[in-house]
Amino acid sequence: MRRKTVAVVGAAETTKLGVIPDVSQIQLHADAALNAMADCGLSPKDIDGVATAVETPQQIAQYLGITPTWVDGTSVGGCSFMLHVRHAAAAIECGLAKTILITHAESGKSGIGRPPRSVPPDSLNGQFEQPFGPMGPPSLFPIPVLRYMKHYGITHEQIAMVSVVQRERAAKNPRATFKDPITVADVLNSRMIAYPFRILQCCLVTDGGGALILTSADRARDFPTKPVYILGTGESVETPMVSQMQTFDSSRAFRIAGPLAFKEAGITHKDVDHLMIYDAFAHLPLYGLGDLGFMPHEETGKFIADGNTRPGGKLPLNTNGGGLSYMHSGMYGMYALQESVRQMRGIAPAQVPGAKISVCHGVGGMFAASGTIIFTNER
Repeated sequence: MRRKTVAVVGAAETTKLGVIPDVSQIQLHADAALNAMADCGLSPKDIDGVATAVETPQQIAQYLGITPTWVDGTSVGGCSFMLHVRHAAAAIECGLAKTILITHAESGKSGIGRPPRSVPPDSLNGQFEQPFGPMGPPSLFPIPVLRYMKHYGITHEQIAMVSVVQRERAAKNPRATFKDPITVADVLNSRMIAYPFRILQCCLVTDGGGALILTSADRARDFPTKPVYILGTGESVETPMVSQMQTFDSSRAFRIAGPLAFKEAGITHKDVDHLMIYDAFAHLPLYGLGDLGFMPHEETGKFIADGNTRPGGKLPLNTNGGGLSYMHSGMYGMYALQESVRQMRGIAPAQVPGAKISVCHGVGGMFAASGTIIFTNER
């Protein structure tokens, strides 16, 4: 994909975030989509491309009254929306669609209209992991993180600092779920979920959604919003079974998706003004910093513990408060993308002064997939 040929012109989250017991999941999709359309002055008749995950493009198009010429139902977990952005940009460049809507919503907390989730017994996970006891992310993610800590000398206190810093960021965000400050001691004394994760190192479970609208950079100048250009993209997958990762010390999907995006963008790590790394659990920013090449893995824990990512630090990270304190409906990637767009527009609650390049990196499943999008506000 060529750089800066596609732009985000519409971006919005659902009217409410948190616990929304009176709105179904598909209604949350519609709320986010209509908010994004209102953001840039469009209506459903102006949309000719639809991408979504969990819900199908068919349902979203029918519900909103859209007649698309291009659809994408890629669903690889929480980073699906990074992949949607990449695919949508390619589709716009190829002339398959002119104006593409990407939606996400989940009734993660209230479960209103949410399709049931299950692990089919004939799937790889159902045959080779579930019979041995792990059930879901809180008990699957500890498998690699314990090896990561041992191999790189990462301490419990360093991983706890991720939660502390995320809460500092959330305190500046009026829409964040949790804003009260916490300490390393608070984190390490909070309820154990699955060793080594305490509850303050695990993501929130909330309701909400978000939507993006993409079009060509040439058309973007006609919209009332500030265009946010796509500078670089990358994606990859590894394995649906965390126990079968190539190595527990690193994510192969991260190592492919991130460098692809940096190469396409033509930037170095020193050019990055703002960084979003999916943080469903507190260890993920450490993996991201290492696998994206910002520093060796053994330095990641100390880098965060020393305050480099906190407000005023040299590498602003997860400035909305992240999945640990902002919100996390189950698939967090859309909310990370929303914050990158806000930062590039200059309207984020915890705005990074003068930010020109934002890297947004996501994970799907337990390191099963990854997507990286690099944005800029300069043409």
